[in-house]
Amino acid sequence: MTPGGWSGSSATSRHDDLPPNWSALRKAQLEKDGHRCTWTLPSGARCPGPATDVDHYGESWEHHKLRSLCALHHSKRTARQGVQARRRPPPRRPKEQHPGTLW
Repeated sequence: MTPGGWSGSSATSRHDDLPPNWSALRKAQLEKDGHRCTWTLPSGARCPGPATDVDHYGESWEHHKLRSLCALHHSKRTARQGVQARRRPPPRRPKEQHPGTLW
């Protein structure tokens, strides 16, 4: 992912970021979750849809940072991440000392 949101992001660049053993990680996660979406609905129930995607949290690809999602909920999560990335304020430059106070 590129800093500053989703600009420059593409399926190819995201695919290049996957670990070499992604196929095995994905398969294991889908099996662990019973090939069902793990999204929690507003009612508190688990989404009944079949999991087609595996999503990760943070920068790590460890199994406890993965979750199985249906295509709808994966797209909702991705959209939410994009909105959050756009809301982040740009980094602030440190205040410079006034030239009269430098000596």
